[in-house]
Amino acid sequence: MRTNGPQDAASHETEAAFAARWEALMVTLQERFGRRPDLNALLLLIGVQELGQGVAEFTKEQKQDLMHIATCKLFSQSGHYELERVDDEGWPHYKLLVPVPFANLKEQERMLKWHILEYFDALEEED
Repeated sequence: MRTNGPQDAASHETEAAFAARWEALMVTLQERFGRRPDLNALLLLIGVQELGQGVAEFTKEQKQDLMHIATCKLFSQSGHYELERVDDEGWPHYKLLVPVPFANLKEQERMLKWHILEYFDALEEED
């Protein structure tokens, strides 16, 4: 079920349905990569995907940049960021449009998970 943002998802999707979607994604990724990823690994994976340069060795700073790219890409789905440009080395740069609302740690994690689910749903629709 596609929605327009985490608030819509919260009102249209039960916690059980959300948990089931998350578990299904984790099972799929575990089957593909041989282990269950945590949120940081997912952000790194999405960042590498968005960079579009394939798997490579990245420095610690580049990994942080990749996770930032992933966060911006994820939150662009709900209008918080927009792709501003891609630099000469192929790295995307995002512009903040609307600050992400402050939330407690549990709410932040749920919001991030919702955006990750939507990201993978969109990838699936492209295939």
